[in-house]
Amino acid sequence: MNTEEEVLAAAAHLVDAFGRHHTGAYFDCFASEATFIFYTTPARLASRAEYEHLWDRWEREDNFRVVSCQSAFQAVQIVGDAAIFSHDVTTTVRTMAGTDTVRERESIVFAHRTDGSWAAVHEHLSPQPAPEPR
Repeated sequence: MNTEEEVLAAAAHLVDAFGRHHTGAYFDCFASEATFIFYTTPARLASRAEYEHLWDRWEREDNFRVVSCQSAFQAVQIVGDAAIFSHDVTTTVRTMAGTDTVRERESIVFAHRTDGSWAAVHEHLSPQPAPEPR
């Protein structure tokens, strides 16, 4: 398997775990020092532990569940021992307010681990812009 295929496999595993709401497997995809920038949170999350704490709060306070997640228009850029994975995501979530589907764009930076696997070290999520009028 070449580097791009390895990164795509790591990303597919991450997206699958997220889409199935398998939180343990999902958070295992991230290095402990990973950082997160979400347009839905007021501040940057400075570690995986901060994100896990926020996720736990979403579950407790709002009955948050990921129902599904689909990835499209994937791209990988290899930069030394790191790789940038970007894609469009369509995610369906359920909360006490009901079920909602959101369309977003995401970049995930992966770093090559010494054991040969890839760990996500940064995630940036933004809303998908509305289509251009014709």
